[in-house]
Amino acid sequence: MANMIEVTYPDKSRRSYESGVTAFEAIAGYTLPNNRTLLAAEADGIAVDLSTVLTSNVSLKPLTFDSKLGKEVYWHTSAHILAQAVQTVFPLAKLAIGPPIDAGFYYDFGFDRAFTPEDLNRIEEEVHSIVKADYPLERIESSQEGAIPLFQERDESYKVEIIKAIADPSVSMYRQGNFIDLCRGPHMTSTGQIGAFKVLSVAGAYWRGDKQNPMLQRIYGISFPTQEELDQHLLLLEEAKRRDHRKIGKELDLFSVSEETGSGLILWHPKGAMVRHLIETFWREQHIERGYELVYSPHIARLDLWKQSGHLDFYHESMFSPISAEDNPYQLKPMNCPFHIVIYKSRLRSYRDLPLRWAELGTVYRRELSGVLEGLKRVRGFTQDDAHIFCRPEQLAEEVADILKFTFSTLRRFGFEDFEIFLSTRPDHAVGSAEDWQHATDALKSALHALKVSYTIDPGEGAFYGPKIDIQIRDVLERSWQCSTIQLDFNLPQRFELAFTGPDGKPHQPIMIHRAIFGSLERFIGVLIEHFDGAFPAWLAPVQVKVLTLGETQSSYASNIIVELKQHGFRAEADLRSEKINLKIREAETAKVPYMIIVGDKEVAASTVSVRKRKEGQAGTMKLVPFIKMLTAEILEYSSASPAPTQS
Repeated sequence: MANMIEVTYPDKSRRSYESGVTAFEAIAGYTLPNNRTLLAAEADGIAVDLSTVLTSNVSLKPLTFDSKLGKEVYWHTSAHILAQAVQTVFPLAKLAIGPPIDAGFYYDFGFDRAFTPEDLNRIEEEVHSIVKADYPLERIESSQEGAIPLFQERDESYKVEIIKAIADPSVSMYRQGNFIDLCRGPHMTSTGQIGAFKVLSVAGAYWRGDKQNPMLQRIYGISFPTQEELDQHLLLLEEAKRRDHRKIGKELDLFSVSEETGSGLILWHPKGAMVRHLIETFWREQHIERGYELVYSPHIARLDLWKQSGHLDFYHESMFSPISAEDNPYQLKPMNCPFHIVIYKSRLRSYRDLPLRWAELGTVYRRELSGVLEGLKRVRGFTQDDAHIFCRPEQLAEEVADILKFTFSTLRRFGFEDFEIFLSTRPDHAVGSAEDWQHATDALKSALHALKVSYTIDPGEGAFYGPKIDIQIRDVLERSWQCSTIQLDFNLPQRFELAFTGPDGKPHQPIMIHRAIFGSLERFIGVLIEHFDGAFPAWLAPVQVKVLTLGETQSSYASNIIVELKQHGFRAEADLRSEKINLKIREAETAKVPYMIIVGDKEVAASTVSVRKRKEGQAGTMKLVPFIKMLTAEILEYSSASPAPTQS
């Protein structure tokens, strides 16, 4: 009798099959959402080809374009089609790598010149031919010894280098037509499954991100099941260009980067510094209210600290070179956590002291390559909204639940309502026992379930030192941003021999939680600028009210209004210039000030103000006190938010 296996589906139903059934055969007939095409399958949380042979009990899920994994498969296959098109049009182009990314894909090529717009048009035409040809994608398993000659014959030096660096003696490749690429997969079944395809742009990129290596040509692309979806995405891309935080930051005089001070180092101008100050003040107040204590740590520490923490071994490529002081090497800090640990060790700790919740807006420094720097979003010096919680094992689930509630509440304050949560589990190489990992992972799940939060398991993607929860926010342009993270750590407490005295009088190791809500202030503010198109809500705007006069005779009245607004805590400015009122209004709108107060002789005589709201125009004439109440109510409205995104 044939060996039977059991397949469990997303609706919890089960079916039995003979061992050796393919994923496609096991999933055939399963109803797909939104009439989408079946692209691949998810087996026990891992994306696999539909041709994958199943030999043991498995949880199986169909993958369509509507899922994150489905998009990755779709865009990964699209990257292979792009590569085939490039080599068809330019046979001398060498293949490097071509992964899916957050919104689309790219492929890197070794070529003797930069691709031109005309080249990209030719490549896109060839892509359409490949899609129309509907080549099946065939997975090929091979030994390294067999794969290396194959790519050497094709003069694919980058692929040969990749193969030689793979620890596994076996590799996989995919064939479509006469095109073969080294790839782990998975992929769709044929090129004809691609609906709409667009070659977007080209940029330079160093091989393996190292400027000592050759410069490659990176072609970006995007694809969707339908032309309508592609057209909508292209509209969003155009809007994203218009909202680019670097452009808006310059227009609103928020920040700058200067070669005189160095790339990747942000200079905050007064208005940008005010936005940052408001965020920092809110952050500090919320932490104190929620039982955190604030700490501060220096920007450098002795190199020995980074040796003990392990950063020098695992993170040295992202650290600046050491500096000397009295013959002792010191290191600019890439992270804040070792300092908080030293504070913990400054005295004996009892189980009664825990949990300890310490928070710091700590500036750290990373040696980022110049080619990846991007305004506020990728910098060399940035401020983490860092916090570390030291707790007992039985306190873990409650602490994580509190962090989640805190995170959702904070992000809603800044206008974000759409969250995607990922729980990352133990990778192949990890510190800590399997029992510790299981307990920690169960605690994270327990916290998510207690709040009825929907989440996705990201198998094997935890840090080597512990499982984690990552929270992505979605902005108005439907882009996802990784900001918030909750990471459990078995490594540092062991390395630094952290302990607390338990009820039994014996030393016990605390659990350490790394936690950030914004991730970094710089990146978060960059996302905010684009999310709001620079038009910050009234509570966050650097200037909340601009008082505009029709003529010189209203200057005294306007100045008195400014005084009263400031006494109520509002950020207000007056424009008393002898300019036409339409020019003043246009400039205030361009500066994206939430409210304008326009005063002429009529308003002076009646002791009133004419209120104009950003983008909406006239809001009526009223006394100043009702306006103050209206603005106060609008600011307070941002404080109300439900605690967590619930499951649908």
